[in-house]
Amino acid sequence: MKALVAEVVANLSNRLQEYGIQVKELSGDQSMTRHQIEETQIIVTTPEKWDIITRKSGDRTYTQLVKLIIIDEIHLLHDNRGPVLESIVARTVRQIETTKENIRLVGFSATLPNFEDVALFLRVDLEKGLFHFDNSYRPVPLSQQYIGININKPLQRFQLMNDICYEKVMNVAGKHKVLIFVHSRKETTKTARAIRDTALADGTLSRLLREDGASREILQTDSELVKSNDLKDLLPFGFAIHHAGMTRGDRQLVEERFRDSHVQVLVSTATLAWGVNLPAHTVIIKGTRVYNPEKGAWTELSPLDVMQMLGRAGRPQYDSYGEGIIITGHSELQYYLSLMNQQLPIESQFVSKLADQLNAEIVLGSVQNAREACHWLGYTYLYVRMLRNPTLYGLAPDVLTRDITLEERRVDLVSTLLFYIVL
Repeated sequence: MKALVAEVVANLSNRLQEYGIQVKELSGDQSMTRHQIEETQIIVTTPEKWDIITRKSGDRTYTQLVKLIIIDEIHLLHDNRGPVLESIVARTVRQIETTKENIRLVGFSATLPNFEDVALFLRVDLEKGLFHFDNSYRPVPLSQQYIGININKPLQRFQLMNDICYEKVMNVAGKHKVLIFVHSRKETTKTARAIRDTALADGTLSRLLREDGASREILQTDSELVKSNDLKDLLPFGFAIHHAGMTRGDRQLVEERFRDSHVQVLVSTATLAWGVNLPAHTVIIKGTRVYNPEKGAWTELSPLDVMQMLGRAGRPQYDSYGEGIIITGHSELQYYLSLMNQQLPIESQFVSKLADQLNAEIVLGSVQNAREACHWLGYTYLYVRMLRNPTLYGLAPDVLTRDITLEERRVDLVSTLLFYIVL
């Protein structure tokens, strides 16, 4: 996410500098002085950072000046970062209503089936302020392949996936760039080296390097400058890796070299799909099972995660079509085929962090009693989805016939939460 913040700052600064508009970064890496705030017209930040800032009742240096809030990737409401987004929006909407300040909220999202629910959460006028663009608006058509693997033994499965990746890379070698998504930092290096070593053994590596000597010299020089030992090893061969564990300088260099086509094969974690815009002709998703530390188990990628990764396939200015390849288990093949053709609505994850978020509002002073806590819940995406699909959130199918605003449910939730907060 920090990489995306830096990219957006650079992009907007380049476009707006001739108008005298200052764009600054506000993240865990960068803070701003009061003087910088006064001179800045656009702040680019992360949800977590803005949540921390708006929780501080005594310091309204940032918030009192803000008149437009743009939330990119708002479909992340379904993700474990979703509760932070819900908290920010609920806090902002309540601020607008209580202070009568004129603050505009804008949300950008990937294509999702229940976009009207998200619009209601943002208090959007559905007739005037909601714009829906389906896949027919995609600037580059997407060709999709689904490959199912029957092997269960880890080493053999890993080798087969690498062989498939190598084959797909070589199909477009010398013509197009390839972006491969894996699901751990170690896996980025393992996959890149496996494909490189196979190309070395087959004598096909030259097809993955640009013919001009200047490009190879650039990569060789870069390999001596980067801090990552894995990058030092891979860059001279036209391969690179990208993940959050790398230094910002290394990540930025990789991004530049991939954009300039000096790097032909980039292996990355999924963070790149949600962050920096680095399109490639071919996108490969190597495996669909990811480890969830909170559940202590392996889980399948969500349809939105898959769509986000495939969204990197195809470069409007260069390609007539993009190519997306999903490598998964044979038993999961039908699951992804059906999900990609008929998406499920995104749900709220707010319940998992409800106590923390309510406690933050109490400390802020925006919630001072149980009645106000119930009122606050009515501003969340959780509330929108409970009204839309009560049974999914543990309510009776006919609950709305008895309690059209779910007042009883909100009272129950607040009572339980306050009990734990007091303890």
